[in-house]
Amino acid sequence: MRSTEEVFVTMGTGFTYTVYDLTKLTQAETYGKTLVELGKRNPNIVVLSADLGKSTKSAEFAEAFPDRFFNFGIAEQNMLGAAAGLALCGKIPFASTFGVFASMRAGEQMRTDIAYTNLNVRVVATHSGLSFGQAGTTHHCTEDIAIVRSMANMTVIVPADSIETSKVVEASSEHQGPIYIRIGRGFEPPAYLDENYEYKIGKAVTMKEGTDVTVIACGVAVQAACEAADEAGEEGISVRVINMHTIKPIDRDAIVSASGETKHIITAEEHNIIGGLGGAVAEVMAEIGAGIKLTRLGLPDCYSVIGYPEELYGRYRIDTDGILDTILQVKEQL
Repeated sequence: MRSTEEVFVTMGTGFTYTVYDLTKLTQAETYGKTLVELGKRNPNIVVLSADLGKSTKSAEFAEAFPDRFFNFGIAEQNMLGAAAGLALCGKIPFASTFGVFASMRAGEQMRTDIAYTNLNVRVVATHSGLSFGQAGTTHHCTEDIAIVRSMANMTVIVPADSIETSKVVEASSEHQGPIYIRIGRGFEPPAYLDENYEYKIGKAVTMKEGTDVTVIACGVAVQAACEAADEAGEEGISVRVINMHTIKPIDRDAIVSASGETKHIITAEEHNIIGGLGGAVAEVMAEIGAGIKLTRLGLPDCYSVIGYPEELYGRYRIDTDGILDTILQVKEQL
């Protein structure tokens, strides 16, 4: 684990960023650079934007491959419909816009044009969760996991940081079927120090082993959960942390093991607790008859207030302090 302070010191060195220097890039920057690398290797990769190439960083692909980049303007529905058409022609489209627009404004096109027809389209939703905090509640995206994971054929992935974003984008180019990739807006602290771990779509990553409590997290909450687990360890509490980067298909085996080997499960996500990661974990626990309790951290069935992302993470208890407090409360009940 690397602290936020250490990361910002590193960022201030003036180092020239490359796709391999992922701990210094935002998830969106990593997405843009990884797309360019993939585009060099696979001429069938095309990129679509809804007038947000600069914000989603897909503009880097436009500079490298202008003939394979298509800007549809503020017309997300048209963009996803065209992505379906390109997939039918044998292309591998990456369609990028803000998460709130991809999952709701163009929800029908994602369902009917892409998921229903089971096409190889990658919808990359940036500025998701609370990461666009000061832009206001209308631009917060805290319902998308619930919406998109209910679509048949759809794979839903929430990378933990920039390193994992690169791995997800690369893995997605070989995957058959539609994928929704959910990433943030600004700099999310790295959960990994390097790329030296095995990534597989649908296979959770155990970040820390533990026997008392399991925290299952996704996205920005993974790094916070790891820090909380370290602090809980100083209190004599053994905390397992699972990075559930793939929400659908979810890694049932990881949940089964956690249910049998630890005494309480906590989920942490940058999303409404209804229908998101917490809901997905609860479904598995109910189906297997897990005999332990579940606590869900995230937005408690509400619309978020406006504020900087870090402030909102604290308000909704998905930062280090919030997760640690929940672990300590749970421990008293064991």
